[in-house]
Amino acid sequence: MNSVVPQPHFLAVDWWALGPVIALSVGAMLILMLEFLPKSRGNRGPIVALLTLAAAAYSVWKVRDVRRALFEGMYVHDGFTVFFVLLFCAITAISVLLSWDYVKRTRIPQPEYYALMLSSTLGMIIMAASNDLITFFVGLELMSLALYVLVGFRRSRLESSEAALKYFLLGAFASGFLLYGIALLYGATGTTNLTAMSAFLSDTPLLKNPLLIVGSVLLLTGFAFKIAAVPFHMWTPDAYEGAPTTVTGYMSVGAKAAAFAGLLRVVINGLDGLQADWKPILIALAILTMTVGNVTALLQNNVKRMLAYSSIAHAGYILVAVVVGGASGGAAALFYLAVYALMNLGAFGLLGILGRDRDERVLIADLRGLGFRQPLIGIAFAIFMLSLGGIPPTAGFMAKIFIFGVAIDAGYMPLVIVSVLNSVVSIFYYLRVTVALYMQEPQGEATPISWSVPSMAGVLVALGLTIWWGLQGNALLEQARRSMLGLM
Repeated sequence: MNSVVPQPHFLAVDWWALGPVIALSVGAMLILMLEFLPKSRGNRGPIVALLTLAAAAYSVWKVRDVRRALFEGMYVHDGFTVFFVLLFCAITAISVLLSWDYVKRTRIPQPEYYALMLSSTLGMIIMAASNDLITFFVGLELMSLALYVLVGFRRSRLESSEAALKYFLLGAFASGFLLYGIALLYGATGTTNLTAMSAFLSDTPLLKNPLLIVGSVLLLTGFAFKIAAVPFHMWTPDAYEGAPTTVTGYMSVGAKAAAFAGLLRVVINGLDGLQADWKPILIALAILTMTVGNVTALLQNNVKRMLAYSSIAHAGYILVAVVVGGASGGAAALFYLAVYALMNLGAFGLLGILGRDRDERVLIADLRGLGFRQPLIGIAFAIFMLSLGGIPPTAGFMAKIFIFGVAIDAGYMPLVIVSVLNSVVSIFYYLRVTVALYMQEPQGEATPISWSVPSMAGVLVALGLTIWWGLQGNALLEQARRSMLGLM
C-alpha cells in the first residue's frame, strides 16, 4: 500500500486540490449574502448553487491525476477523492434542479435551503478525502448538522419536525459511537492518521489489545448507523418519509455515499491488517440489511416508505463489495453508488412532482394509470423502478452483476446466493409500482400534473445516465477502478 507523504502547504496545485472545499464554502456564504440585496427573491439561490458546483467539479478535475496530502496528511487528494467529489457535485446539482420548483411551491426559504445543501455537500467531500479520523468526524458533523435542518425545514408539517427530531437524536447517538471508537483507537495506536494506524496494526494482533477490539467495533457500529444497516436502521423510514421529498432524495444517496466513502478508506487504509476480524461483522450486517430491507419493503403501500426500506436493502448489496475489498470490491462499490444515486434521485424527484396535492404522501394506488395520463413521468418512473430492481438492460442490473462477479471471484458464493435471492424479492415490490402505472385503472378524477423545466432537466439527466450506464457501463467501472488505485 502506498503511504501518503505530506507535501508543503500553499503550493499552486494544493489550491486546485482544495478547490471544491473553497468553492463550496464561498458559494454557501454568497447565497446567504445575496439575500440582503434588493430584488433577491428570484432564482439567484439555485443559480449560484449550480455555478458553485460547476466550479468545484472543474477545480478537482483540473488536477485529477495529481496526488497530494494536505495539512500533514489529514486531507488527501487522490483518484478516490476525485471520484467522490464529482459524484457529490452531480448529486447536488440534480437535487438543486429537482428542488427548483419544489422550494417555491412549498415556500421554503431559498437562501437557507441551498446554502445548507452546499454545506452538507462540503461535509461529504471532507469525509471522502479524510485520511485522519478526526478530519472525517468534522466532515461527518458538518454534513449531518446541515441535513438535520433540511429534514425539518417544513415546520408546518408535524411529520417533518418529528423526522428531524428522530434523525437528530439517532444521528447524535451514532456520532457518539464513532467518536468513542476513535478515542479508543487513538489510545491503542497513538494516532488517528489512517496510514500510521495501518502501519501500527500490521504488527499488533487485534485480540491482544482490548482497546482495539472495542474501538473497532464501536467505529463499525457508528458507520452502520450512518449507512442505515440493520439493526441500526430504525431512523431511516420515518426520517425519509417526513423530510421534504427533494431532501429525502438528496440525503438517501449523498449521505449514504459519503458514509461508504469513509468506510472504504477506514477498512482499506486504516484497518486493512484486521480483515479477518471485521469481515465477519460486515458479512452479518450485509445479510441482515438486504434481507430485512427487502422483506419490509414488500409490506409498504406508501411509495416513499417503500423506497426508504429499499435504500436499506441497497446498503446491504454495497456492503458485499466492501467485504470483498481490494481494488475490485472497491470499484464495484463505487460503480454501484454512482448508479444508485441517479436512479434513486430520479425516483424521489418524480415523487416530489406527484405529491404536490397529496401533502407528499404518494401511495402505490395513486399511481394507477399514470403511465397513460402522463407518458413521460410513467416511462421514467418505470425505468427507475426496473433499474432499482436490477432488471436488464438497466444500470442497476450492471451494478449488481459487477458486485456479484467480484464476490464470486473472491470466494463468497454463499453471500452471493443470499444477495441474488434478495434481488429476486426486491423485484416484486418494484414491479408493484410498474403494474400500477400501466396495468391498473385509475381511481377517481385525474389530478393535473405540471413540472418545471429545471425539474424535467434533473429527471431526464438521471434517466439518461441510468439507461446509458446500463448499456455502456464499462467506462464508469474503469474509472472506478482507477480511482481505487489511490487507496491501494
